[in-house]
Amino acid sequence: MNPYSTVDPNGFWRPAVADRNMFEIEALWSPKFAITDKMAVSTYGSCFAQHIGRNLHQRGYHWLRSEARPFGLSDNTAKQFNYDVFSSRTGNIYTTTLLLQWLKWAFGAADVPEEIWEKNGRFYDPFRPNVEPNGFASREEVLLSRAATLDAFKDSVLKADVFVFTLGLTERWLNTSGYEYPICPGTVAGDFDAAQHKFDNLEFPQVRQALSDALAVMSQHNPSLRYILTVSPVPLTATYSGKHVVVATMQSKSILRAVAGQIADRRANVDYFPSYEIINSPVFKGSFFGPNQRSVSAYGVGFVMDMFFNCQKQAFGTQINTAKPASGKPSAEDLVCEEELLDSVRGRK
Repeated sequence: MNPYSTVDPNGFWRPAVADRNMFEIEALWSPKFAITDKMAVSTYGSCFAQHIGRNLHQRGYHWLRSEARPFGLSDNTAKQFNYDVFSSRTGNIYTTTLLLQWLKWAFGAADVPEEIWEKNGRFYDPFRPNVEPNGFASREEVLLSRAATLDAFKDSVLKADVFVFTLGLTERWLNTSGYEYPICPGTVAGDFDAAQHKFDNLEFPQVRQALSDALAVMSQHNPSLRYILTVSPVPLTATYSGKHVVVATMQSKSILRAVAGQIADRRANVDYFPSYEIINSPVFKGSFFGPNQRSVSAYGVGFVMDMFFNCQKQAFGTQINTAKPASGKPSAEDLVCEEELLDSVRGRK
């Protein structure tokens, strides 16, 4: 008799993996708490986080969208203007430090910088550079729209029962004044200034501290809030680290995965869902990636989300709506991702 005698078969490689077809591997997640259709769920983070919100909505759950699209706006136009992409129009929040920055601004712990970018007579919000594809008509419009999003972001924290955040990157761009951009200035709009804009690659302690601080802010204002952390399985579009993009990707994702796992292991109100492992584990032989070996295929997205809801059902008997929308499962092309724009500026001086 030894301690391993009582371990569930899923704790052993042979019965859990080697003796199964890879598409029959199951129960990769043991959720800590149930998500019901009565619970409001906010979603933010990297591009892959968009799949979670959409699937919640498609399957009859309450995906909280605190910044409603204007009446009569079509689905396609709404997506172009970043409505119904995340719970509010923040655009992608790739890093834990950027999440903390948004929280400080929304809850009045820090002032929002006055910086605004101009391009061809149109105006862009440096902190949401892609929410208006053709820019705003004036600086005043930028500020009014930003204020509305900050209010909506705050509401999405206060009114949520569950807050889902997908960690995406460790690489970031800072202004020398100390604030962070979601993308390098000069890619969408604005002008890059080497004296003013600095590259930084977050290390494990910085990522962990920022995420811990972000959770503390949210829990202070919504003590009953629960959290689900995920790590985006999508490799970096580009890296400024000087390393090969494969090496830079592995470094970044390893740090993010370690942080998410450590925090979830130590907190009863924080859970971790293994979307990263499902897509990237050698067990699945790269089957869920598209031809570019970066984009996750529609089948891969479906496999991940089916795992999410099936594990909920197995743990809590949660009834799910398995019906898919008429348009089918979303693909990578349906996502709104600022990081993707880096590929289009490759080689540009």
